[in-house]
Amino acid sequence: MTEDGLGTVRKWWAFAGLGTLSFLGCIDLTIVSTAAPVIQADLGATVTELQLIVNVFIVALATGMVTTGRLADAHGRRRALYAGAAVFGAASLGAGFASGPEWLIAFRFLQGAACAVLYTATGALVSAIFPPHERGKAIGCLYGVNGLGLALGPVLGGVLVGSAGWPWVFWLNVPLVAAALAVCVPTVPESYGRRMAGGMDWPGVALLSLFVLSLVLALTLGHVWGWASPGIVALLLCAGMALAGFRVVELRAPDPLIRFEMFARRDFLGAVTADFALAFFYCVVLFLTPLYLHTVRGLDGHTTGLLLLPCTAAVAVLSPLVGRFVDRHGPRRMLCLGFSALTLSALGQARLNPDGSLPALVAALVAMGVGWALVLGPATVVALSAVPGHLAGTAVGASWTCHNLGGALGLAVGTEVYRLAAHGALDDRLGAQGLTPGPWTARAVENPQDGPAILQHHTGLTPEQAGELFGAAFTSGGRAAMWLLFAVALTALAVIALVLRPASAASATTPQDASAAAESP
Repeated sequence: MTEDGLGTVRKWWAFAGLGTLSFLGCIDLTIVSTAAPVIQADLGATVTELQLIVNVFIVALATGMVTTGRLADAHGRRRALYAGAAVFGAASLGAGFASGPEWLIAFRFLQGAACAVLYTATGALVSAIFPPHERGKAIGCLYGVNGLGLALGPVLGGVLVGSAGWPWVFWLNVPLVAAALAVCVPTVPESYGRRMAGGMDWPGVALLSLFVLSLVLALTLGHVWGWASPGIVALLLCAGMALAGFRVVELRAPDPLIRFEMFARRDFLGAVTADFALAFFYCVVLFLTPLYLHTVRGLDGHTTGLLLLPCTAAVAVLSPLVGRFVDRHGPRRMLCLGFSALTLSALGQARLNPDGSLPALVAALVAMGVGWALVLGPATVVALSAVPGHLAGTAVGASWTCHNLGGALGLAVGTEVYRLAAHGALDDRLGAQGLTPGPWTARAVENPQDGPAILQHHTGLTPEQAGELFGAAFTSGGRAAMWLLFAVALTALAVIALVLRPASAASATTPQDASAAAESP
């Protein structure tokens, strides 16, 4: 028996069950990327609906991680994990049976909310199961499992779509959840965290959720309703009022979800900037690149997944090694190198064209994977080292909230930039050929699967000409989105270089610090 009361075999069986649940939460972030074009064609979804299918998952994560972590601490982490796993399995089953985009969006939201529980509770339970001298190794292994989930997602999604159909992207979760729970039930003990001084901050939860949801919906639906329409103006006003109210509530709450005074610390500001910009970057790329490969290049889901594998594999392979470099060179240098790699990746992808070199695209994606690995872990190190030890859980919760918010806003803004640029390019190319654009050009951009057919119907072009014209318009939009990511990465690099002091390079978390973060996400 170990000092925590669990035998060695039981302890690692418990890790296997918890690791599987955490793995499923991570794989769902990337597995939908290669399935998205097929889902769009099968369900007749527009780009906006496809965007919501991906983005609503991230919105639920952004608003749920701190809340579910607090509830798990107060009411039992194992109990919360089992409830979250059950909801995740049921939502995955429903997603596979979805008969229309609106149902899939609803089930994806439930999946995201459940994944917030999976992320927070698994880390806290692993920390509680292993004794202090093994805790750092166990948490590192859990992060490695998570990285493997991110890496396998695009490939597994492509294989499942090509061999069994897109519903199995979601149905695969059901037997794996059942197997993981069968392992966890006899091996994982109950665990509790720090009790909340004033109870759950429900007003803060409500206002944070309202802010994120209103802002993302406004940015996603602006082109549909009209940016000056009453609905969009109301959503933006609601988001602004919710954010202002959230700040007031958090300043008065005895145990706030987010402590705003942390943002006054230069190192913490640099950490959340890195988290926000990283998620902004990769969510846009993982959304637009599979659409480009499938719609413009005509590649199947399996091939698309294989082309994305080097990117996510770089994250999985490098993430465990980055910690050693942080110990030697400090997080500031790693973050700067990471955003330099992301900047180069955006430049490479900004050269996108309908018949461009696929090896060059893969090289740009590998650069993104390298940057991703160099930013993700060091940003957490900086966030932890910027605050006192008793605020470690709050700091990680705030940084991950900013991370997920960056992903949600990045997808909304990046897709809108793509849409505007693609629409403008299509109108210009039609005009140059003596053809008159009309409202139907917006539909062609909004529905990439049917875009060439729409062009052919309204212009009389041959299928080859329509396909070539649509591919040129799509890649124009994609290039505009990549230039946006270039600006985001470059801005993040400048902010980090300015606000992170070299002295912080000497700071690094200990295994105890990491376990404290895992205990109170």
